[in-house]
Amino acid sequence: MQYARVAPSATSALRRRRHVAPVLSVLAAALAIAHSALAAEATKPAEPATKEANAALLKALPFTDKTSFELAHKGFIAPLPKEMIKGEKGNLIWDPTKYDFIKEGSEAPDTVNSSLWRQSQLLNISGLFEVTDGIYQVRNYDLSNMTIVEGKEGLTIMDPLISTETAKAALDLYFKHRPKKPVVAVIYTHSHVDHYGGVRGVVDEADVKAGKVKIYAPLGFLEHAAAENVMAGTAMSRRASYMYGNLLPPSATGQVGAGLGTTTSAGTVTLIAPTDIIEKTGETRTIDGLTYEFLYAPGSEAPAEMLYYIKEKKALNTAEDSSHTLHNTYSLRGAKIRDPLAWSKYLNEALKLWGDDVQVMYAMHHWPVWGQKEVNEHIGLQRDMYRYINDETLRLANMGYNKEEIAEQVKLPETIATKFSNRGYYGSLNHNVRATYVLYLGWFNGNPATLHTLPVQEASKRYVEMMGGTDALLQKAREYYKKGDYRWVAEVVNYAVFADPQNQTAKNLQADALEQMGYQAESGPWRNFYLTGAKELREGVQKLPVPDTASPDTVRAMTLDMLFDYFGVRLNREKAAGKHVVLNLDFTDTNQKYTLEMVNSVINHTEGKPAKDPTASVTLTRETLNRMMLRETNLNDAISKGDVKVTGDQQQITEMFAALDNFEFWWNIVTP
Repeated sequence: MQYARVAPSATSALRRRRHVAPVLSVLAAALAIAHSALAAEATKPAEPATKEANAALLKALPFTDKTSFELAHKGFIAPLPKEMIKGEKGNLIWDPTKYDFIKEGSEAPDTVNSSLWRQSQLLNISGLFEVTDGIYQVRNYDLSNMTIVEGKEGLTIMDPLISTETAKAALDLYFKHRPKKPVVAVIYTHSHVDHYGGVRGVVDEADVKAGKVKIYAPLGFLEHAAAENVMAGTAMSRRASYMYGNLLPPSATGQVGAGLGTTTSAGTVTLIAPTDIIEKTGETRTIDGLTYEFLYAPGSEAPAEMLYYIKEKKALNTAEDSSHTLHNTYSLRGAKIRDPLAWSKYLNEALKLWGDDVQVMYAMHHWPVWGQKEVNEHIGLQRDMYRYINDETLRLANMGYNKEEIAEQVKLPETIATKFSNRGYYGSLNHNVRATYVLYLGWFNGNPATLHTLPVQEASKRYVEMMGGTDALLQKAREYYKKGDYRWVAEVVNYAVFADPQNQTAKNLQADALEQMGYQAESGPWRNFYLTGAKELREGVQKLPVPDTASPDTVRAMTLDMLFDYFGVRLNREKAAGKHVVLNLDFTDTNQKYTLEMVNSVINHTEGKPAKDPTASVTLTRETLNRMMLRETNLNDAISKGDVKVTGDQQQITEMFAALDNFEFWWNIVTP
């Protein structure tokens, strides 16, 4: 959650629509209009070195193998409707035709890595599909898949996408081709927003509260679903605008997908709390007449995640722990590092539990795998891939190599690397290896010269001076550019940009280098980062209106502990310096009592032990606090309406809340 200010012209509309999308659909409705509102800077063609690199990959991988295309088309029932999905105010939420320029069977343009182009063709295979008898998926109505299981009395929905609008459209498409039955259960496989945000598009919360609909989720789901969009929400979201290419036009020189899916929807994000929690491996549930066996997998692709097996269907749902890509053990948008060893062991456990019986594996992204032998091979290779990343990184670390050296050395075994489903379309071997090093050993490489380095801008000025000035640096960099050494050009010219951020010549040269690196990237997020960086170097940061990153449902799902922890993150240390404020808070609707203490430029909170001599005491409801957090009201208005009652020094309360920062969204990334 964050409280970034919204451009005045957009504020009221955004609040009414509540298009507030955490992390993955970070820019929501505001960015849906970005491409029409901004004139795109002319991009450059692929340089000879880029053409050579992309052509070489065509020879290295088995592109004649069309198995993935056969699987992606298998079970096809109906295409997605061509109509655009729009919000109440006409804002664009999803355009099913956005990637029509990516034609199945077409050769990759010179400006797109041939392997990524192949993956993008597969992701573009859209519509309603039958996985097996009674299990259906709607693909490419969002970044993720929505799965629908027909049970004894009704339907179970698995992972209802990011937005209510796309989730509803997916269910409507299903109903056009299958009997209309009530939704009786929802399963959230894990705590990322593309797996729960559209829940109100498929069920009514009143039915959940009445017991008509059960919602299943892994232990820790609610905590992590809320927390990921809170503590570092602004930073993650800004970086996500790079990772998912939201600022790029869809084209052969722009965004061609994210590797995991095409892109993120821009609609209304919601959350209904789970009613049934899966706490450990081996738990079973009978859901609408079908037997579900669960494997609890925390710390794999998400902090809270689970895999499960429908016994009667012989169908294994691998959530996001096994799909058709090397996934992230570290997300470039920013996230806690994931454990590849645990990940590998969860996949091994899945094979142990169900490998002898399984007939189909389906995940919450991409297309299924059919056949007991084929499923075992697919999961086995991915199990070994994550294990290899863990073990080889540590082997080389114990030989004295640092994370950059290890990342350059590690190559997956050919038996793994030549399978397209193990390619780095979303994660990458390079950054996953570096993340594994940091997971075990932290950021410091042991060399004292790197222990206390200068800030980038200060170091850049010194580098440029030592290189003979900006002109000399750029002249030399252009020579490396002609050689196709784009990594070095991007790195060295970055010094010139940070030393002299007004130097457009330097920014243009760095943009050219980043652009060529984007054209060569096999990973969708790497391509998007490079090309978005190039765009902002050329055009500057466009100050688009953006909503907050926490939806009303997310705020209401947060515990008071989480809300007060975030107060501490927002506290401006200078404004709080020397001040000591103690507040007793009494929440009348939840019967909770908290003490907040601002002292030594931090905020501590304690439950159940009111201070004997507080600065002030405040009585309110949790709902009133929620409305204040969502900026539907403020403290003064709530007091005047009687929603908040204060005894003691009200001015101190005002000063305490005045010391909480609001975070600006559009901070610079590729310039100081």
